[in-house]
Amino acid sequence: MVMSAKLMTMKVKDKAVAAGEFKAKCLSLFDEVETQGRSFVVTKRGRPVARVVPLPRTSTAGSLQGSLLHEEDLLEPVDVEWES
Repeated sequence: MVMSAKLMTMKVKDKAVAAGEFKAKCLSLFDEVETQGRSFVVTKRGRPVARVVPLPRTSTAGSLQGSLLHEEDLLEPVDVEWES
């Protein structure tokens, strides 16, 4: 628990999921992470081996708009000799 003059927060412990359960339910677990924004730890024989965390949401996720740094005519002939 973290306390300050005006704010008190409690860290929520990550949900533990056994590797076998993760294997069987991974897609639904990923949906849960995405919709609820909660992470979980995958365990193997009781030992934590991986943590699945939600990615930060961005307005341009998956978009390449604005990422082109240099543009040329891709169909223009190249003036370099080469053998085919």
